[in-house]
Amino acid sequence: MAGGLEYTDSKRNFILQQGLERPAQESCPVRFSALMFQPRLLGSFILLAVILQSSTIFLVLSGILWLNVLIPRLNLFDVVYNRTLANRPGAVRLEYAPSPRRFAQGMAGSFTLTIGVLLLLQRGTAALVLQVLLLAALAALIFGRFCLGSFLYHLLRGRSDFAIGTLPWKPGSFSDLLPR
Repeated sequence: MAGGLEYTDSKRNFILQQGLERPAQESCPVRFSALMFQPRLLGSFILLAVILQSSTIFLVLSGILWLNVLIPRLNLFDVVYNRTLANRPGAVRLEYAPSPRRFAQGMAGSFTLTIGVLLLLQRGTAALVLQVLLLAALAALIFGRFCLGSFLYHLLRGRSDFAIGTLPWKPGSFSDLLPR
C-alpha cells in the first residue's frame, strides 16, 4: 500500500504498547498513523523550541501535555486530529488515551517543564542534556516506533514480558502476553 500504510509487526506492537486492543490487520496501518499524529506534531514543536532555546515553548508544551494526562478528553492533539484528518475516508477517530499513553505524555510533560524551568534559570548545560535525551526519545518514537514512556509504564506495572514483547523488532503472536 502507498504512503506507509502497510501492516507490520512493529506497527501492531506500537499500538499494543500504547495500551490499545490488538488491531485487526486491515485497520492497523490507519490506527498507527492516527496515533503518530501527536508525536510528529509535538516533535516539530520541540525541535523548534530546541533551536530557539525557548523556555516559553517548552512550558506551553508542558502545560498541553499535562492537560492531556489530567483531562484526556481535552487532549488538544486528539481534538485537532479528530476534527481534521479523522474526517478522511477510511480514517479512524482517536479515543481517550489509555494509561500507558497518558504515562508517556506525563513523562514528556515533565521533561518539557524541567527544560523550560532550567532555561528560565539560565542553566543551559543541564537544559541541553535533557533536550538531547528528549530528542532521542522522540526520534525512537517517530522513526523507531518505540515509545519509551509506554514501555516504562508496562515495566513499572510488572508486565516486563509484555513490555519486551511490544518492542518494535519483536515479531510474532501476543496471545500469551495480552491481559485476560
